[in-house]
Amino acid sequence: MDQLGVFIVLGFILVFVGMLIILLGIIKGSSRVEGGGVVVIGPIPIVFGTSIKVTKMLMILAIVLMLLTIFLFIITQSASLR
Repeated sequence: MDQLGVFIVLGFILVFVGMLIILLGIIKGSSRVEGGGVVVIGPIPIVFGTSIKVTKMLMILAIVLMLLTIFLFIITQSASLR
């Protein structure tokens, strides 16, 4: 499978996981709503949230996404050098 195919499959998997998370949230039926977000400007993530719990989760997510971006960048650069 070529690189584009891997990214397409990864995209479908991420969408599926996102839908499962939303479904679990609906089933759980939590009455308390919390939210937050991550804005990435260049390599610097700006994290905000309505509670410490949400903010910590988003900081972990931002770090994971930055590491994934670096990893994918290194992979694509090494593949283009071949």
